[in-house]
Amino acid sequence: MTGSEIFLESLKKENVEVLFGYPGGSVLPIFDKLYDSDLRFILTRHEQGAIHAADGYARATGKVGVCIATSGPGATNLTTGIANAYMDSIPIVAFTGQVKTFLIGNDAFQEADVTGITRPITKHNYLVKDVKDLACIIKEAFHIASTGRPGPVVIDIPVDVQIQDIEFNYPKTCDIRSYKPTIKGHPGQIKKAAKTISRAKKPIIYAGGGVIISGAFEELKILAEKINTPVTTTLLGLGGFDERNELSLGMLGMHGTVYANHAIMDSDLIIAVGARFDDRVTGKIDTFAPHAQIIHIDIDPSSISKNVKVHIPIVGDAKNILKELIDEIKKPPETSQWLAQIKEWKQKGPLRYDNNTDKIKPQYVVQKICELTKGEAIICTEVGQNQMWAAQYYTYTKPRTFVSSGGLGTMGFGFPAAMGVQAGCPDKIVFDIAGDGSIQMNSQELMTVVANKLPVKIAILNNGYLGMVRQWQELFYKKRYSQTTLVNPDFVKLAEAYGAKGIRVHKKNEVEKAIKEAIETNNAVVLDFIVEPEENVFPMVPAGEAINRMIGGMA
Repeated sequence: MTGSEIFLESLKKENVEVLFGYPGGSVLPIFDKLYDSDLRFILTRHEQGAIHAADGYARATGKVGVCIATSGPGATNLTTGIANAYMDSIPIVAFTGQVKTFLIGNDAFQEADVTGITRPITKHNYLVKDVKDLACIIKEAFHIASTGRPGPVVIDIPVDVQIQDIEFNYPKTCDIRSYKPTIKGHPGQIKKAAKTISRAKKPIIYAGGGVIISGAFEELKILAEKINTPVTTTLLGLGGFDERNELSLGMLGMHGTVYANHAIMDSDLIIAVGARFDDRVTGKIDTFAPHAQIIHIDIDPSSISKNVKVHIPIVGDAKNILKELIDEIKKPPETSQWLAQIKEWKQKGPLRYDNNTDKIKPQYVVQKICELTKGEAIICTEVGQNQMWAAQYYTYTKPRTFVSSGGLGTMGFGFPAAMGVQAGCPDKIVFDIAGDGSIQMNSQELMTVVANKLPVKIAILNNGYLGMVRQWQELFYKKRYSQTTLVNPDFVKLAEAYGAKGIRVHKKNEVEKAIKEAIETNNAVVLDFIVEPEENVFPMVPAGEAINRMIGGMA
């Protein structure tokens, strides 16, 4: 087989269902073979759209997302998406074309050092110099991307490698001597954690995206209920614990709930599962949880004690460790007084906004989407205020139902990610909750969803601003709105130009009808909600403050 044929056969061996991408000169041999292939290919309108779609597909399905782009600008257009996946631990294999091997380093047309550019933002990357290595490299890439702490892997394939011939032999197994992720937790550490939990008076479980990646949803619920302990999640942990459960505190951190932030700061024991104590969670690091011992369960040893001192580290897969920990706890802690205190905080500081108005509040739109989808939709978000309102006011009950850019905070992520989600979950209702700024970063993908019959619903919370930046300018820069006021296109006409349905909503009493119409429409729909322009996201922890020092109250 040629390298191009090996590429396609290897994807079949890895059970790849869909490939996102964009053609170009340095991948023409692959695209020529793709012409006769039955592999589903989704042609995006920008390479960034392709990798965000692969990312969304991976988050929603738990499988590896796959995309392809040509050399030079095609490859460099993938880098934002690669960095995004790297920060959020998302398994992606990204293939790029490269100039012929003998031209590498000669500044050839559309040449870029993809290996050098992507090394800091990938779990691993490869430059294939000989076709005999291609099948083995692809096998390794899928293994590396999907095991341990997942992440993106880049494979750069020169044109001449794509046309070379060799006998095809795909490896059945993959054994990389230098790569052996720890899966099982240390028994002694698990015993120590169990004893510490039994003695705690104010324990709290702090769950991150690792709970979802590991598939530890049930184990987390069993642990929380066995030890009668409240659970707070990170942004990427949303859906990892059913928010209808009375032990749920919702999200913590910069825009977390008042009661989650007070609880973690007042706790005497934090059980961190698949979370990395990032700055949006901890706030001012030297004031974070001053009275708490910390048990940290994570598959990535480099994440432990990286930001905060950990007292009981347990390296391994969260699902495995939680199962053993549940069995090891003989005596649950006494938490009745602690839960009474949390109940009081919940009563005093619920999430709230002033809805006594005829104007459309963005929070109201999110609540209505939740109500009308019965909480069963998969919610994707852009980045900014829309993202935080989606996190706060939609009730997440299952894993892999919230898809958002966490670590990198990538504007323009949500819509193409929603394409990937819809491709992977065709029977689900998929909403992208967007801002009028971020939706314009990848609005060309409207053609992709229409052409591929992906009925994504886009709910634009249109406030005429780059909302979150404007909010900071209002609160900390004396309302000097420098370059945050937007002049927008007619989003309804834009949708219609691409063959999608467009609905503009000016009145509060039209919100429900518009959402219902969108859900019932078997096509992509753009909902343009004209919302209160200077509405802010509260609660909010100012940068550099302790997370229990929130700007809160009525929005």
